[in-house]
Amino acid sequence: MSAGIKASELRELGNEELLGKLREAKEELFNLRFQAATGQLENHGRLKAVRKDIARIYTLMRERELGIETVESA
Repeated sequence: MSAGIKASELRELGNEELLGKLREAKEELFNLRFQAATGQLENHGRLKAVRKDIARIYTLMRERELGIETVESA
């Protein structure tokens, strides 16, 4: 994942792709936390960016669940 995912980019994805991005972000967050605990983490700002990406994905999924956002046919 790059330095952050834009909400507009996420809105273009289908539900399955969104779940895939969420899985990737959670895995990356786990690895970053592990690196931070062992003192190997070089870019501490990446932790914040990944947490925000996860929050963006959850927010978009909730919007779709409530019908606030319609799913684009992907």
